[in-house]
Amino acid sequence: MKPLALLRPSTISSSPSHSHSIQKHHLQIPRFRVSCSSTRSEQIKSERIEYKPGVIDELLLNSFRKKLAQEVGLDSEKPGYDGMIELANALLMKGKTNFDTRDAAIRILASFFPPLVLKLFRTLISPIAEGKLAAAMVARVTALTCQWLMGKCEVNSVDLPDGSSCQSGVFVVRCKYLEESKCVGVCINTCRTPTQTFFRDYMGIPLLMEPNFSDYSCQFKFGVLPPMPEDDTVLKEPCLEICPTSMRRKEIARNSNMDHCPKA
Repeated sequence: MKPLALLRPSTISSSPSHSHSIQKHHLQIPRFRVSCSSTRSEQIKSERIEYKPGVIDELLLNSFRKKLAQEVGLDSEKPGYDGMIELANALLMKGKTNFDTRDAAIRILASFFPPLVLKLFRTLISPIAEGKLAAAMVARVTALTCQWLMGKCEVNSVDLPDGSSCQSGVFVVRCKYLEESKCVGVCINTCRTPTQTFFRDYMGIPLLMEPNFSDYSCQFKFGVLPPMPEDDTVLKEPCLEICPTSMRRKEIARNSNMDHCPKA
């Protein structure tokens, strides 16, 4: 695979990422419970606690980073999470269109699951209780397994289209992925839109993600369809002033119309 001309050679190489020493810890998994009602319930609030990655988190990070590197065509010289963020930016820069970037991100997500498991889940689990069981299940699993990527998060209640509420939300206190990338385009095209599409098309679960670009929080709403693109206010968000992708694109394409971070 050919290296990207858009990437700085001083920070990207084809060498594998550095290994890290990791400390073992006991993973405590709370008992799963589905709670849905016809009344509205307030969002769960808790004191912010910094998430400390463990052994399983390190394995997930390394696996995700490896798949990113395969899509980009090379790896980053930076270790750990910093290298993963650089690869996410490289994935955004590599795609000729935003659809290319989103398709690549969907392939990465789908590669974590055996195709048969996804098919069985969509066929057998998703239709139960009008999709509420599946939505609550994936919310709990997301909160348990994705904190290495997003930071501290918690399951909360969301309002569903039928007027009921369900514990099928995940509130990310301060998304590490968005905060570290500092890029609306990376958020939308490598995370938000691909994730929404993956859960809808591969698992049969509608998902709306509502990132807050002011405080870096994000609300996942499993069981809720996202709005049409023309009505989606997130897609109309301007670039962040500190966006490194936007600044890099301006350097590369001074005389073209590629002067801002791609978002939609």
